[in-house]
Amino acid sequence: MRLSLPDADATDALGQALAATRPADAVLYLQGELGAGKSTLARALLRALGVTGAIRSPTYTLVERYPLPAGGAALHLDLYRIADAAELEFLGLDDAQATLWLVEWPERGGRALPAADLRIRIAVQGMGRSAELESTSVAGRDWLGRLTDLVQLRALAAP
Repeated sequence: MRLSLPDADATDALGQALAATRPADAVLYLQGELGAGKSTLARALLRALGVTGAIRSPTYTLVERYPLPAGGAALHLDLYRIADAAELEFLGLDDAQATLWLVEWPERGGRALPAADLRIRIAVQGMGRSAELESTSVAGRDWLGRLTDLVQLRALAAP
């Protein structure tokens, strides 16, 4: 699925759609160059799930944990600053008990990360962004199917 995100409202709409259709346990990989909007999309998704208060980019902390009002927890990781996947051992992710993983720069985490259900590649496109969504598991395929059915995303579909 390819989407055009011409402005911040469109990115928020994608975050809301992801939240409304996500499986109970989900791993979402967010890929794109610096400044492409990965953290903005993660923030929109977390807000739509009911997270209140500050939602910080994990650029320097590497991981931020958020309790979800409906139960469970979300982990938001930004792996841009790690040099080796072995560094993930020090983040305490083994016993994280997360129901939602939002991983920026997942290629730097290698096999130390759980496998993605859905991968979103975000790119700058003119004054806005584009997003390409790809399922990478059965749960991801079902998630993507539910997203495709949403009317508010049809308006964002790229030709």
